Amino acid sequence: MPATPSERPARPASVPAGVEYHRVLADKKHRIGRGIFAIVLLLAGAVVFINVISRGAAVIDLQMGNTTPILGGTDYTPLYHASTMLSLAVLIPWSMVIQRWLYGVPGPSLHSVVSRFRFDVFGRALLLFSPVWIVVNLLPFFTPGEQSSWSQTDLIGIFIGTLLLTPLQAAGEEYGVRGLVFRVAGSWARGSRAGLVIGVLVSSVVFTAIHGSTDPYINVWYFVLAAGLALITWRSGGIEIAVVLHAVLNTVVLIGAALLRVDLGTALQDRSAGVGSPYQLVPTLTVVVITAVVWWCTRRTGPALTPARPPLRPDARL
Repeated sequence: MPATPSERPARPASVPAGVEYHRVLADKKHRIGRGIFAIVLLLAGAVVFINVISRGAAVIDLQMGNTTPILGGTDYTPLYHASTMLSLAVLIPWSMVIQRWLYGVPGPSLHSVVSRFRFDVFGRALLLFSPVWIVVNLLPFFTPGEQSSWSQTDLIGIFIGTLLLTPLQAAGEEYGVRGLVFRVAGSWARGSRAGLVIGVLVSSVVFTAIHGSTDPYINVWYFVLAAGLALITWRSGGIEIAVVLHAVLNTVVLIGAALLRVDLGTALQDRSAGVGSPYQLVPTLTVVVITAVVWWCTRRTGPALTPARPPLRPDARL
């Protein structure tokens, strides 16, 4: 007789037992080629989603006399803003589809080692880290900067779109990079520690590269942020804390820029050399401190592991 539902393991059967977050896809074959293909699929999907969703929104904007950046214009409209956020949010299901298709591991396992989004972990991280993280990322707005003309309607639209969609956009990047890419690269080595090093380095390089900056301060910031979020994901056993930090960061920056009437189109696209400043080292060091705090909090338990498969009762094996 098959085991009853209550006797079956809570996690999906294809998730290995007793492994760290970045080792869920690991096996004896390493499958580096498959992993590279998975990363290419993820990045290609991001490009396709942005083009399809943002260009669709751009058609509507054209009818209202606006030419958005995706069509070569400079009109950063609330609709364009929302479309870019949604384009990256779609990476959440897309990352799960890729993992399921190429590795046979259920998509929900990307949430955490227990294959669900742990709202308790999310809530504690929000309460603990948000105050200092908000202050650190708001300080640059106290320096003088250029302003652009925004209508009141556009400002309200940007504000609402940021509050509703930016957390999903940030989560999409986290599931793609700290979830799928971290796991894929982490499976390439034979051992857990070697896999961790490879996973952190590859996911951090990918995250830094896709932002396309040539400024040294900004690139150091992106790389340290990515590495810190990967280590936090490893130690906590899930994506929740990384989502909190990324979502708070993006939301604060975008709302601050909108309130001060910053030209978002230019500010978000210009990452050329000279744009960054030494102040970028402040949030960079803050990420290091937050990572150290998470590591210290898990010093006795170590990195979280996937649950062990509970043994079946003798009569359930018959």
